[in-house]
Amino acid sequence: MKKGVSILGIFVADTAYLAARMPAVGETITGSGFSVGPGGKGSNQAVAAARASAGGAEGGSVSFISKVGRDTFGDLAQNTYAQAGVVPHLTVMDDQPTGAAFIYVNDKTGDNAIIVYPGAAGTIGIDDVEAARQTIESSQIFVTQLEQPAEAAHHALTIARNAGVTTIFNPAPAEPFPETIYRLCDFIIPNETEAAALVGFPLVTIEDAKRAGDVLLGRGVGTAIITLGSRGVLFHSPDASVAVPAIAAGPVIDTTGAGDAFVGGFAAALADGQTPIDAVRFGCATAGIAVTRRGTAPAMPSRQEIEALLVR
Repeated sequence: MKKGVSILGIFVADTAYLAARMPAVGETITGSGFSVGPGGKGSNQAVAAARASAGGAEGGSVSFISKVGRDTFGDLAQNTYAQAGVVPHLTVMDDQPTGAAFIYVNDKTGDNAIIVYPGAAGTIGIDDVEAARQTIESSQIFVTQLEQPAEAAHHALTIARNAGVTTIFNPAPAEPFPETIYRLCDFIIPNETEAAALVGFPLVTIEDAKRAGDVLLGRGVGTAIITLGSRGVLFHSPDASVAVPAIAAGPVIDTTGAGDAFVGGFAAALADGQTPIDAVRFGCATAGIAVTRRGTAPAMPSRQEIEALLVR
């Protein structure tokens, strides 16, 4: 019997710097805050899904597949999964460091800019995916992104599709990937910037987003779900095109993990048996809470918090 969510992605240690603006090349400015915490898109999504799942942090229904170094940041990863209830499937490397990310956060608006070095997770390959085959095949939902090599994402999506697992592809960051990936996606979840890169035109209006959705469906995607920041989310399938509004939980202070919160919440809701549209709303509520908190993985809300926001 298939159960829960499996996610292939990377863990990095997020080093976040708060400041009024980014410095110019050669310039030094004074920041207003600093933190170190767990991050990486796949890892963030796994933590979000685990906290948002019906089983909660004790449910053991979310598995995360990745590679880390044998170092302090690798220990941070292990501790993060133990606290969140994520089942880790990690290869620990002696000759590669755990990845790290530089994150600039505007201390007035919460907007961010990020540089990611994947470290050990950048070496994830087909053999690593094959080693996790049973984990992928036994899950209800499989999720991946593009912070690890695209060939690994492609192989994992193929395994999942052949096993009848529902597939979610988050094409982030906006890196090139094989066109054949589109046909392996039950759901593709880009943000508006990534969607624009994929289809070749900006998403200024909802109609633009619908047109982008049509392009993605034409490439073989089952359903396109395009996140549009404060404008909400467009759910675009062959049978329906629905603009789902954003769900605000309070003042926005850090948007860094918003997309990962949405993907994790959406995946958890699907695994719990919610309809795709209801799962989108659940994902919106997950993201709506996450952006009211500093950090990425530490900002991910519990299921109880998400459900309370949805009934307001």
